[in-house]
Amino acid sequence: MNDVGTQGTGNQADKKYSPNYLLDFVIEKLDLKNDAALARTLGITPPALSRIRHGKFPIGATLLIAMHEETGMKVRELRRLMGDDGQT
Repeated sequence: MNDVGTQGTGNQADKKYSPNYLLDFVIEKLDLKNDAALARTLGITPPALSRIRHGKFPIGATLLIAMHEETGMKVRELRRLMGDDGQT
């Protein structure tokens, strides 16, 4: 998890949309081994998760709800972790 140390500082750079931090956070929170395990847990395919990581596909409401159900975290907090404040 190479992005963890650079997030959460309150800098403007933290506001940039980046699903990777959220995905890494969920992997750590659920004590999963890798993206394949996360994909299984969330009910999506590993290639779909890879497209999300590479910015080719957004994290949608269904996936956010799956993350909420698995982690117990509020959807608002999950969105904040990926840099989406929901104000748009």
